[in-house]
Amino acid sequence: MNKYLKNLDRIEFVVTMNCTGRCRHCSEGSHFPDKRHIDGAIASYVIEKVTSVYDIRSVMTFGGEPLLYLSDVSAIHKAAKMVGIPRREIITNGFFTNDKEKIASAAYLLADSGVTRVMLSVDAFHQETIPIEPVFYFAECIRASGVVIELHPAWLVSREDINPYNDRTRQLLDSFSNRGFDISDGNVIFPKGNALIHLAEYFNGNDPVTDPYEESSDDIHSLCIGHDGSVLQGNINTDDILDIIKNYEP
Repeated sequence: MNKYLKNLDRIEFVVTMNCTGRCRHCSEGSHFPDKRHIDGAIASYVIEKVTSVYDIRSVMTFGGEPLLYLSDVSAIHKAAKMVGIPRREIITNGFFTNDKEKIASAAYLLADSGVTRVMLSVDAFHQETIPIEPVFYFAECIRASGVVIELHPAWLVSREDINPYNDRTRQLLDSFSNRGFDISDGNVIFPKGNALIHLAEYFNGNDPVTDPYEESSDDIHSLCIGHDGSVLQGNINTDDILDIIKNYEP
């Protein structure tokens, strides 16, 4: 449909910018209350339309904290499962309520919706403002539901670097690994948003800021749809996604 998207194989949904954490490393900066969020019904339609043309192999939901809008997340992953997208993942900090019944119910709804992997953000930065016990319980419930779960920590400077934040992250990860949870390589924090303000001493100010998640504008592999519906040069709330793709230019 468009030579700039010939390699498209992934759809990402930033479900919301609202978050239960206030992390000093967040690349998005401070999260102020924002009523805008992904509409699950519209997102499902987008998945159906895009997969009618492209071989999409992966769908991911994240935020902010996506589970603040559980029903919309559920709708997205149900739609992805229905059209046969094999990888259906969510990144979450695991803290969206203190109510154990609601936590357990959410975990089983995610499993029933077709989520294949949960990437749980646990590290020194998240746990500055997010209590660990509800996160432990969420992790246990996800594992009991049969969904794969991995801890996905943020590292400062590098995974091997010795600094107070990484030391605290290692302690937290040990508390999960002692309970049998797997840990992914995670990601390395880059100087953007809050990180550039609160962690400036750990970065070389002369180095150019490179976002490891930013793609080349003339070779789009992933549609990243914002919490307000924006994507490429259009908006799924007002425009047909296939028209957006057809009309896109770098």
